[in-house]
Amino acid sequence: MKRFLTMMTVILSLGLSTQVIAEELPKMTVWKSPWCGCCGHWVDHMRGAGFEVEVNDLEDMGTVKQMASVPSELQSCHTARVGGYTVEGHVPASDVIRLLEERPDAIGLAVPGMPSGSPGMENGQHDPYDVLLLRHDGEAEVFSSYR
Repeated sequence: MKRFLTMMTVILSLGLSTQVIAEELPKMTVWKSPWCGCCGHWVDHMRGAGFEVEVNDLEDMGTVKQMASVPSELQSCHTARVGGYTVEGHVPASDVIRLLEERPDAIGLAVPGMPSGSPGMENGQHDPYDVLLLRHDGEAEVFSSYR
């Protein structure tokens, strides 16, 4: 599995198609508001990276975020589960693949808010942002930075 995920990281970084190997990635489940367009664009980004994505539209995301152990200050508009991890917000597919490859002892990844230029938020602008690794002790640390 580790070798496969390394290959996926290389493929994504080169911008190559991942559709042939999509069945190798774990299925992702996403919860989002039915009215949020950027969440749909993020789902498209994940599908484009080879993930099979099941989408659940909900009007009240509070319960999902609480069950996923996402602190309020790190929340965004959508929440996903993949490979036993939580993915909160506009996390790039390459970081999700790295998470699945490295398998840290953590809750998952988060991109708080909705930074311009992050996957699903492409609008011609680019805000610097960090992808945070959420630890079980409630602490967060920088997993990746985009400047």
